[in-house]
Amino acid sequence: MNKATVLIALAMLVVGLGLGFVLFHQPPSSDAPDAAFNRQSEPLFYRNPMNPDVTSPVPAKDSMGMDYIPVYANGTKSDVAGTVEINPVVVQNIGVRTAITQRKALSRTIKTVGRVEFNEERMARLHPKVEGWIEDIRVDKTGQRVEPDDILLSLYSPKLVSAQQEYLLALNNQTALENSPFEQISRGAKELTESARERLELLDVPDHQVHELEQTRTAKKFIHIHAPWAGTVIRIGARAGQFVTPGTELYMMVNLEQVWVYADVYEYELPWVNLGDDVKMTLASVPGKTFHGTLSYIYPYAEAKTRTTKVRMVFDNADRLLRPDMFADIEISTDTQQDAIVIPAEAVVRSGSRTQVFVVRAPGKFEPRDIRTGIESNGLVTVLEGISVGEEVVTSSQFLIDSESKLQEATAKMMEQPEHQHD
Repeated sequence: MNKATVLIALAMLVVGLGLGFVLFHQPPSSDAPDAAFNRQSEPLFYRNPMNPDVTSPVPAKDSMGMDYIPVYANGTKSDVAGTVEINPVVVQNIGVRTAITQRKALSRTIKTVGRVEFNEERMARLHPKVEGWIEDIRVDKTGQRVEPDDILLSLYSPKLVSAQQEYLLALNNQTALENSPFEQISRGAKELTESARERLELLDVPDHQVHELEQTRTAKKFIHIHAPWAGTVIRIGARAGQFVTPGTELYMMVNLEQVWVYADVYEYELPWVNLGDDVKMTLASVPGKTFHGTLSYIYPYAEAKTRTTKVRMVFDNADRLLRPDMFADIEISTDTQQDAIVIPAEAVVRSGSRTQVFVVRAPGKFEPRDIRTGIESNGLVTVLEGISVGEEVVTSSQFLIDSESKLQEATAKMMEQPEHQHD
């Protein structure tokens, strides 16, 4: 071995010894306090990243291979479980907006579609009281208007003729016996006359024909059928020469000076509706005109298919502009609720059976609050319990806050167990 080879070997030995010294020799650490802090800050437990209610005392993985998240004790506590503290910069970045709880009057206008129908209380179906034949029909067109006591038709009935003759006999008998010395006989003749006249009235013989019968003392072959009130004929059930019975419907009439309008109201709008509410109605067939009516009846059952409740409204129709089976746009003006505590509807977070809002307790600090809500209108909802006037609630990004709140609440519950075990 020459001299050069020996020198190279010695140099390599020196370098190797120095490198070993550097790698294996560690000086006393100046970070001992940090190590002690790390030992004190060991995780309390590990939480499933997808379900905060699932925990493990040791590191683990879920079914998807995701590591459980360690949970540390941060030494801060809140009086309300689920309270969230967020850096103001983060609050601004996620676009958190708030609103102040107010006390104000709340009203609602319910818009729906209505259908015009006949007023059932102003409909009449005319039937004869006796069998007979129609001799002359004067109102023979549907849609024809009639006035009270207008003659509709003439009817021949043998029964009516005999009833007139009986009345004439009773009148003649009363005239003959009115001066009888026996009071009982004269009184009986008078009662017989009154009974015969009442029979004519029950058979719908008009008063003017009864009066004419008393004057002429001659029975009439034909008896007139009169209109009971002013209205419009919508159906005719018999014609001239036809044999009719009490089961025959001669006419169906309706008074159109007042109509009913039906509309359907959804379940969530039904609490607003009350009897006597003012109603406005517009129709495409009557542009530029608004009809005013009143809500008169709320039906006591709901429609199974549409989940709506039918309401009935009354409208005057002196101009005959409202025709049955027309469709109309309806606006129901409901009663105003005074002094209601209201918040924006978008502030309400509904999760399962809980209804919550997030109340701002301090800058960046949000407290979940269970509330009980009432009716909703025009983007506002009434609060019956759980919040006071003047409190500030979150109206946007609250679902992000809600997610963090549930994590905080679940974490707090998990932390209670180690603390109880330590005690």
